[in-house]
Amino acid sequence: MPKLWAVWSEADPPSGARSLNLLADKFNQLGVVVDPQLFELALTHRSYAYENGGIPTNERLEFLGDAVLQIIVTEYLYLTYPDLPEGKLAKLRAAVVSSAALAEVARELKLGKLIKLGKGEIATKGDNKTSILADALEAVIGAVFLSGGMTAAEKFVSDLTVPKVKAAAEMGARLDPKTELQELAATVNLLVSYRISESGPDHKKVFSAEALVGDQVYGRGVGTSKRAAEQQAAAEAVESFRA
Repeated sequence: MPKLWAVWSEADPPSGARSLNLLADKFNQLGVVVDPQLFELALTHRSYAYENGGIPTNERLEFLGDAVLQIIVTEYLYLTYPDLPEGKLAKLRAAVVSSAALAEVARELKLGKLIKLGKGEIATKGDNKTSILADALEAVIGAVFLSGGMTAAEKFVSDLTVPKVKAAAEMGARLDPKTELQELAATVNLLVSYRISESGPDHKKVFSAEALVGDQVYGRGVGTSKRAAEQQAAAEAVESFRA
């Protein structure tokens, strides 16, 4: 039985034994050791915490993991593509660390089956939601960093993202919507801004975003995170702006 099982009781283990074995094998191949309690925390969604007495969630680890991911990918791009200007490096990074890209990696790792979710999220297939998967993967990166330092984090992140970087470079690193909107707005000397509102209970927030170019609203979006709502609003704004 993998050591990562240690913190789950046998009466209530994660539903995905095969998923856990897959991730444990990945850690073993890379020589990465992850603290089991940090690993469990990384996979504890706020909806589960809310239904179980307000226990700690993975949000702080996600915050840390996001920063670790950014610096590792940025350093890799800087060293690997010495001739690329800052703008193109930024586009490559955005293509690799976007929620969509991270969720794709999480699905490859079958991470969704391991995430502890509340009943509401389970009912709405939260284990396959892009925002939940992306956030959990960032939290796992944070757990790896705290367990083994930057060396372990670099091994894990590089293994997951280098193929994505190469694919993005070969495809020309299509811009994420927010970056593309900023570049379009710059052609007419206008700034992009976002108006955010939120609704719903703390464990199931829904965010609404409006994307403005200058003082005009060009797009609207809704998501389970501010980032997701802004991305959706930006994508609609790009289409409107080009029309």
